[in-house]
Amino acid sequence: MMERKYGFRNRLDVVHKPNRRDPHVQLQDDELEITDEWRIVIGEHASELLAMTAEDLQDYLYRSMNVSVRLARMSDLAQAAQSANNVIILGTKAELPEYGYALETARSYRIVAEQNRIVVCGHEHRGAAQGGFYLEDLMNLREAPYLSPQDISREPLFSPRMAHSGWGLDKYPDAHLNAMAHAGIDAILVFVKDVDCTPEGYLDFNHLIERAALYGLDVYAYSYLISRKHPDEPDAEDYYDSTYGKLFAACPGFKGVILVGESCEFPSKDPNTTGMLRLEWPADKPQTKPSPGWWPCTDYPQWLSLLKKTVHKHNPEAEIVFWTYNWGWAPEEERLKLIHALPEGITLQVTFEMFEQIKHESVTNVCVDYTVSFAGPGKYFSSEAAAAKERGIKLYTMSNTGGMTWDIGVIPYEPFPHQWVKRHEALLQARAVWGLSGLMESHHFGWWPSFVSEMTKWNYWRPSPSYEEVLASLARRDFGPDAEQDVLEAWKLWSEAIQYYIPTNEDQYGPFRVGPSYPLVFKKPVQIPAASHAMFGNEIVMTTYEPQESERQSLGIARFPVEIRSLARMLELMQQGNERLAAAVGKTPPAKQEDAARMLGLGRFIAAAVQTTLNVKQWWLLKQQLFAEPSSLKAELILKQMEALAEAEIANAEAAKPLVAADSRLGWEPSMDYMTDVEHLEWKIRQVQSVVDSEFAAYRKALALTE
Repeated sequence: MMERKYGFRNRLDVVHKPNRRDPHVQLQDDELEITDEWRIVIGEHASELLAMTAEDLQDYLYRSMNVSVRLARMSDLAQAAQSANNVIILGTKAELPEYGYALETARSYRIVAEQNRIVVCGHEHRGAAQGGFYLEDLMNLREAPYLSPQDISREPLFSPRMAHSGWGLDKYPDAHLNAMAHAGIDAILVFVKDVDCTPEGYLDFNHLIERAALYGLDVYAYSYLISRKHPDEPDAEDYYDSTYGKLFAACPGFKGVILVGESCEFPSKDPNTTGMLRLEWPADKPQTKPSPGWWPCTDYPQWLSLLKKTVHKHNPEAEIVFWTYNWGWAPEEERLKLIHALPEGITLQVTFEMFEQIKHESVTNVCVDYTVSFAGPGKYFSSEAAAAKERGIKLYTMSNTGGMTWDIGVIPYEPFPHQWVKRHEALLQARAVWGLSGLMESHHFGWWPSFVSEMTKWNYWRPSPSYEEVLASLARRDFGPDAEQDVLEAWKLWSEAIQYYIPTNEDQYGPFRVGPSYPLVFKKPVQIPAASHAMFGNEIVMTTYEPQESERQSLGIARFPVEIRSLARMLELMQQGNERLAAAVGKTPPAKQEDAARMLGLGRFIAAAVQTTLNVKQWWLLKQQLFAEPSSLKAELILKQMEALAEAEIANAEAAKPLVAADSRLGWEPSMDYMTDVEHLEWKIRQVQSVVDSEFAAYRKALALTE
């Protein structure tokens, strides 16, 4: 079955999956059943958020559980909670003090479910909304509008949980906001170049802030504002009033601003840097020092103090989040010196797994951004987290636990649940040890609803069942009881597979960025076609494949054979997992087969991306042999190997075509747009064929000229 381009957005727009109710599920003796006779009741003066939560729960019961309930308002919600029958009461602890007196954490809630009454009491309106979503989660797993009697209080373990849109870059339809809120996310990110201006053009920021608030979501400005002034300059305050001040004067509802070196560097006076913005460095002049955005400059505290003063004129509560992503490689002494000098009231954000040196056989690799193959934390995070605790600084991390990283750039999420659980456990340990409180859960590759995001939500609330229980429940719900064990085994194999992924810059900016549409370049440079409207398009894909050398890792010529062996094992495990999931799909009830088949397509696409990366690495090694071989006879043998490799890669690309045709999200990423759809795969096939037919023919002619 074909899905038109961008058709995945129709799926994202469905928050409540229709007809989840399984008519074969029987009510247990101790369970209560929500029927058409029930009502959802809110207070007479309930907020718009709470009213929308009630409407959302009504819609869920109607669409997913085939139950039609009424909505009502009551002046005395506390009395209704004690005496009304066949009701779901939604309120806050201010309205329901008898139920909410012990709730202390923002967004926490208490649920008391009895045979003829369910009371959902939130710490505040956002907590009540999360309680309503919890009822949906329980009924989804039960596949019926049945609940066990219970009295449970739950609280979130992280806030904020920030994410970018998976619908489109900086695009947030109401349905997507609602889905993110259902997943436990409480903040969204938008790239900001100016007031109402994103890298892709106009966006009404205030309208987005107001709409997001209706779903219990805050909005953070991810700064792309240019900083051309050093804070020492006499007109610096006026300058920053005209940028950051202008933004927060126009949009005081922003929860805060994210500042990361590469996006908002300033002309530092730190002698360890060029002192210039990266894009202003003369192209004809060698650069022997990093730009200020890539170094823990000694005057960042001064710059941050000025920005804080500027922003707080318009919103004294706005968070200033300072992210040290770009210089995690720098000497620890320099990094920690900066943290100890940060002004009061700054929130520190540190990427969780980056820059770690990891041994694979005899070689050393450096963990690049971003990957789930290494659960973390890395020494970079640990050192800065410890310094933040010592200073009493609020600590956030880039965790990518929305379910996606740069491991494979054009997929919706990474289906490696056991590896994600390792990341969750490491984050929870960081919470206990260093006070980690907030998460950035995706970069611009966005957030996607999946069984991984559901598992993440369960793990980030207390109390919750074990992750093994959650995984088994999700497998049973989505594939049926007959397929459950096959699904769990497939997920286990996939989770083992990702541990053999070795993140490198040449792969993450190369074949793993786009998968099987990546070209095999011989000598003639090529550029992957890209959409003109995309923020980055092909700018973040390097098609001239070669090792990105660094003094912190082994040379590529030593690394590649090790990486090939490791990726070969990853491919083997992915294929084994795909076989088990294919068996599961065959046992899945017809009503669930479409989604089940889509997950299988994802697994097969990942395998195709691994195969492409293996072929690209082997292609590079063969090229090095060929270009160093003067003998025409020996060179011909190498060319034959390269032709066989090209033929295999063409077959790999052909096999990927039905996968991307069936799932329009495969091959797309918000900042690049489509890079691996059918058209791009056909382009790649032509490109590789032209290498064999044209470039190899020319090379053979040149070889023949040597006697």
